[in-house]
Amino acid sequence: MRKRTLSAATSLAVLFSSAALVAGTAGPASADSSKALAMSSVGDMVVDGVHRKIFISDPYLGKIVATDYAGTVLSTVTGLPGVTGLALSADSGSLYAAVPGADAVVALDAQAVTETTRYATGEGTDPQFVAAAGGRIWFGYGTNEDGDIGSIDPSGEQPVVTLGQDAEINYSGAPRLVSSPTDPNAIAAVSSYYHWFRIGAYDVSTGTAVRTARSPESESSSGGMVSDLAYTQDGSRLITATAGNRHRVWQTSDLTQVGAYASEYHGAAVAVAPDGTVAAGSDAWYGPDVFVYRPGETKAVRQYDFPNTGNTSAGDSLADSALAWEPGGSRLFAVTTAGGGGTRLHVLDEPTRSVPVVTVKAPATAPVAKALTVSGTIAATLQLPAGTPLTVTRYDVEAPQGKALGTRALGANGAFSFPDTPTAAGNVTYKVAYAGDAQHAAATGTAVVKVAPNKTALTLDRHGLVVNFNTTVTYTATLGPTYRNRVVELWADPVGAEPKRLLKRGTVNSAGKLSASLKMTRDTWVSAVFAGDTRSAAVSAASAVNTRAGVATTLSRHYKWTKIGTTSYQTYHQTADPMIAAWLNSYPNRKTRLDLQLWYQGAWRSAGSEFFRLNANGMAYVTIDGDGAAGYKFRVRSAYLDGTSGDNVNSTVYGPWKYFNFTR
Repeated sequence: MRKRTLSAATSLAVLFSSAALVAGTAGPASADSSKALAMSSVGDMVVDGVHRKIFISDPYLGKIVATDYAGTVLSTVTGLPGVTGLALSADSGSLYAAVPGADAVVALDAQAVTETTRYATGEGTDPQFVAAAGGRIWFGYGTNEDGDIGSIDPSGEQPVVTLGQDAEINYSGAPRLVSSPTDPNAIAAVSSYYHWFRIGAYDVSTGTAVRTARSPESESSSGGMVSDLAYTQDGSRLITATAGNRHRVWQTSDLTQVGAYASEYHGAAVAVAPDGTVAAGSDAWYGPDVFVYRPGETKAVRQYDFPNTGNTSAGDSLADSALAWEPGGSRLFAVTTAGGGGTRLHVLDEPTRSVPVVTVKAPATAPVAKALTVSGTIAATLQLPAGTPLTVTRYDVEAPQGKALGTRALGANGAFSFPDTPTAAGNVTYKVAYAGDAQHAAATGTAVVKVAPNKTALTLDRHGLVVNFNTTVTYTATLGPTYRNRVVELWADPVGAEPKRLLKRGTVNSAGKLSASLKMTRDTWVSAVFAGDTRSAAVSAASAVNTRAGVATTLSRHYKWTKIGTTSYQTYHQTADPMIAAWLNSYPNRKTRLDLQLWYQGAWRSAGSEFFRLNANGMAYVTIDGDGAAGYKFRVRSAYLDGTSGDNVNSTVYGPWKYFNFTR
């Protein structure tokens, strides 16, 4: 019989097939969102808390885009070539924009978002940045080697423009300007180009920029290009976003450095919330982009790394001056640009809440119904206290929606541990969840254990049996102890082009047995299959039974029967030709072998063997020429030879000899 591989036709062991994993996950990062903007560049961003709008300038396309707090564009003002710096009036009634391509500062109605006034600043001034203080509009202008401050007094019938407000400092590039949140008559300025670093503070109460402090000469060559400048909430400090992996802090009274906030290499933006929270932003392709510091703290409570939405491997870049807090709220807005183009507004919903990272550890594998230990840690920039409640849930095939295992208390040093006994085999997931609080976001972690089922015993009898054609064989499967399932299937898979079929499916009896009978016509694999249950492993057993081919041989055309010794011969005249009819159970292209023997010198000796093809009914008809055979005895038989008679679906069989002789 040909060897064959037993197919697992009804294998339901998939519950137990997956590899175990151990995984820790950080908690979800609240409801942060982002939206694409139809912009090609970013010059500046301001948030209007009165009208709940965000204004973003696009120097390349010469326009200002106004959006709501979700990033939906409300209106666009065009015709502003190179527009960069933006500033709101104290009452949020006007938005001022520096438009270098028009040598002007443009005033917009902040509610209607329409241009109201255009103030010419002088040919070739190229104003880049703007601030409102002391009843005037202040703007930074100039070249990379010679930057200065100018002002616009709009109070009279004709606006008055004054240039060269502090030629002594000689800023590198048009200076960036910012107005104080506490003193309506104070502004600060800083170099915007990398040739040298200058920072200055001014009293503008008289309409003239009176410098009150400047950076020491020792700072003149440090810091490089400044991408953003902001006052702290009390006006006592200034923060610069510069090259280097820190945002430096300057004392307003004398502009000496008094600290720094750690960030990534190239500082891009800085924003200070009314409560003193600092957002330090960097243009970091492969690192965090935003670091959030709570008041008085030097360790970031939160970090953000913007994903890649462009055609490069790096993440999107935070644009210069593109961080701003929601006035009267807690959200942080950021604008990024992508490699190859594309601008997005990001709304960071809970930037001051620490995001815990829950790491859950469990054995990679474990036996079912045996106790195991799940442990782990919760790490956060603001460490959670011991006793913090954690919710534990177990997921398995019996409870795919989860089974609550109760609440566990966080131990010392952010660690936790608890025992459990898995009740089902397969991949079992343990989820540990922290609900969050006013200072922490919610967080979850999971670990997966591959729980092994109990081994199952299953046997099937009759293996190795060889039977004759059309013999009925009864097969009995015996199933050992299981958890719940007691159903067994018996399948027959005959050799050859015949489909496998189900013989019986049923529950085993009290002795664990299930039987089915099969009339054998071919070599056949019979398999018993147990699908398993939540604690018992799936298993199968096979039995190979070989079936001899059906064979029959008859002779005809004789004229009598003759008894010679104890053997009956069919006797022919030598002028007659005996007809041999050979039958085998039919199969495509099957042949029978006829063996002919002659009695000679006291023994049966071969007179030849030959294969003959069978017809569709399994018959072959052969005649023998009897001329000259008078006085001789012969015998003939039909045989099927496994693998030689044209197929291998049955086992070899030799039919009985048929005896005949000839007379004159």
